[in-house]
Amino acid sequence: MPKPLSSIDRVRVARETGALLRLALPLIAAQLAAVGTNVVDAMLSGHLNAHVQAAVTTGAGIWTLAILIGIGTMLAVPPTVAQLDGAGRRGEIGATIRQALWIALLLGLILVYAVRHAEFMLRLVGVVPSLRPDVVAFLHAVGWGAPALTLYFALRGLSEGLSLPRPSMFFSLGGLVLLAPLGYVLMYGRLGFSPMGARGSGIATAIVLWCEMLGFAFYVLKHPNYRGIRLTERFDLPHPRVMGELLYLGAPMAFTLLMEGGLFVAVALAVATLGETVTAAHQVALNVSSVAFMVPLGTAMAITIRVGHAAGRRDVIGVRYAALCGVGLTLFTQVVSSSLMLGIPHAIAGLYSDDAAVVGMAAQLMVLAGLFQFSDGIQVASNGALRGLKDTRVPMLISAFAYWGVGMPAGWWLAFHLHWGARGMWAGLVVGLSAAAVLLFTRLWRTLSSERWLRHVPLAPGAAVDD
Repeated sequence: MPKPLSSIDRVRVARETGALLRLALPLIAAQLAAVGTNVVDAMLSGHLNAHVQAAVTTGAGIWTLAILIGIGTMLAVPPTVAQLDGAGRRGEIGATIRQALWIALLLGLILVYAVRHAEFMLRLVGVVPSLRPDVVAFLHAVGWGAPALTLYFALRGLSEGLSLPRPSMFFSLGGLVLLAPLGYVLMYGRLGFSPMGARGSGIATAIVLWCEMLGFAFYVLKHPNYRGIRLTERFDLPHPRVMGELLYLGAPMAFTLLMEGGLFVAVALAVATLGETVTAAHQVALNVSSVAFMVPLGTAMAITIRVGHAAGRRDVIGVRYAALCGVGLTLFTQVVSSSLMLGIPHAIAGLYSDDAAVVGMAAQLMVLAGLFQFSDGIQVASNGALRGLKDTRVPMLISAFAYWGVGMPAGWWLAFHLHWGARGMWAGLVVGLSAAAVLLFTRLWRTLSSERWLRHVPLAPGAAVDD
């Protein structure tokens, strides 16, 4: 079995790293802007009072489950588009996207119902009764943004699969700029509105999601970069076979994201049983680590596109360079986030709250977050490369095992049997992410060492299978 890149071409490494950076920087900015909505909500609610902050952040944890399902399913779009584009079959992309939009619409409507009926989760995990009414109010409001979220990420997947990441950045940043004043007006009761607290935060987020989606749709319909894909040449009803192919690829990715994100949400809900101060501190640390995670996540999205495009060309060496250069670039970015969390945790936590107890506890948790930055980077980069090759089912099983077979049991035992509290749950995150990093990178290395993935790559028009 040949080793990936047994001899390294430094010129090609530099060229590939540069191409990854050009793709990754706008995607990182887009992801930072997207998670920035949670930062804005946390800061606005934190400076209102600790109760509203705990309600908003607990509700945001449940809303995150819906986000992960929606985004994960739509992650089928970028590698599909990239492989078709790389294979010279650009004219077939529009028909695929029309089916992806049907999936996004139907999934969004399902998520509206699910989010608005999620109160049982609060009782199930024992969230303190004083928080529940405001958490439910937040969820009832923000849930109406689910169809906009899924449609928006279908359009983002189209653009990014075509190696056009800047629109994602611009519309995400635009949404963030809109959310801050809108959230302030609705939460605090300005310009004639009554103060709405947590409910106002949910309403503002839903409005921003619809504005982002409609703006992106108008851009795709009007900009010449998208004309060759034949998106609007006809109207298609749902096509079961094409939708099934997209779901076959996207459902495992949604499940994978749900396994990781669900671990963080489960930790948040478990910590919520420890009281409002602990909950607020945990959510501050989680918010910081979520912001940091957007850098490797944006890089992983770029890796998916570069790997997918090389796969579409059936360029075995190109796939290996894209994947391994991507993992190396991701590790470099994690040095920065880890250094900040380990070096100035109190200063960072102070940006979120004026409560000294919240700041002190959040700083302790942030140190643990700094420890898992490298593991988190390796696992998300490896997953991004495997997505580019449409390898999603084994990574799904790996994620389920690492996060729920290793991480969650370890965290629960440390938190509630050894009485480490929130620190124990965060130690479990370190263990789970480390297990995922080792197993997913091993899977990537073995995949790159073979050429079996070529069987799942679309041929260029008129090409014949020669392997």
